[in-house]
Amino acid sequence: MTSRQERWARLRRQLWQPPRAHGEQPRERVVGPLELFYDLVVVVLVAQAAHHFAGQLSWRGLGEFAAVFALVWIAWLNGSLHHELHGREDARGRSMFLLQILVLVPLGGFIPGAGGAHGAAFAVDAGVLFAVLAVLWLLAARGDGPEFRRSSRLFVTGTAVCAVILAASAALPAGLRVLAWGLLAVAYLLGFAVMIGTATPRQAVALSVTDALTERFGLFIIIVLGETVTGVVDGLSHEPTSALTLAVGLVAVIVGFGAWWTYFDFAGHRQPRPTRASTAQWMLVHLPLTAAVAVMGAAMVDLVEHAHDSRTPAATAWALGGGAAVVLCATTLLAASLRVRRLDPGLYRPLARTCVAAGVLCAAVGAAHPAPLVLGLALVLLFAIPWGLAVTHRLSQQPEPAGKDALSE
Repeated sequence: MTSRQERWARLRRQLWQPPRAHGEQPRERVVGPLELFYDLVVVVLVAQAAHHFAGQLSWRGLGEFAAVFALVWIAWLNGSLHHELHGREDARGRSMFLLQILVLVPLGGFIPGAGGAHGAAFAVDAGVLFAVLAVLWLLAARGDGPEFRRSSRLFVTGTAVCAVILAASAALPAGLRVLAWGLLAVAYLLGFAVMIGTATPRQAVALSVTDALTERFGLFIIIVLGETVTGVVDGLSHEPTSALTLAVGLVAVIVGFGAWWTYFDFAGHRQPRPTRASTAQWMLVHLPLTAAVAVMGAAMVDLVEHAHDSRTPAATAWALGGGAAVVLCATTLLAASLRVRRLDPGLYRPLARTCVAAGVLCAAVGAAHPAPLVLGLALVLLFAIPWGLAVTHRLSQQPEPAGKDALSE
């Protein structure tokens, strides 16, 4: 009997281990299927927000999308960092992800009406989600050493305060409610940046970006980029088949592919410099970058549906051109935080200027709102310019063939 009890106790300890303490996360690991499933659930919410924005391409719609997307992205960042720092591949880790997913699913259902009829329900559910995250961080903080206790308490307190404010915002009028969400998201991100910026050297090491976290951010971008294809397919499914409609749709896919190409050629799957400022910059710049990709996907539905128009609707063109501009400029900011930038300044310095210039031109093309096919082709060309610069640079850096000088002589 004693031996059996010991075996059950040992099994329980293996299935339900305590969270890892700060600084004890493995530096080398592979992103698991549980994390990918969690990311897919979050991207469903991103798609909900993008599809709702596609139906009301306006400044008000953009503001509502930005506030909702920021809250969803912050929750994803929280859950991802918690698993990166404290999570294990056991029943406890799976249960913690499942708990978050159970709260996220109804939140996704409330997103289309978050600015109106379902705003109060969205606020309460978002408050519950942040309360769950605060409890997860609190449980992890119980195993902290003295050097981590103050920062952990501040983070838990800030997350809990967000939960209370979100739940309380259910009582506000719709317009003020969305504004409160936006301001809360900005305040939370600023507090997060300050926390990283003021970390001690030991804390900074614990918060450093690992290979797994780099892979996780890149995979999240890839999944969101799938929304550009979804937008094109959605647009094609609502329109009669014609050569022009199909051409606009395929060009739109190439624009989305250009966003992928830009991010992964110049910034994706690369670690930031091991400094607090670079870590904060690397993490936070992914927010506007991911949002811009989602906005582009939302705009592509309308672009395909207006393929036969002489000019692209102004809101659609602004969303697509502005989204492309943000992708280019955000990639430049990401590249500025990377270790590899110092190893190849001959590429990254002119590349930064080129990306910013191409981004300005993307915004200008969006403001001009030409015909959908012309707009798409122009964005494809502008995405290709930085890549062409990179290819030219790399070709110039290749050594001459060994026998070339001998042959010339």
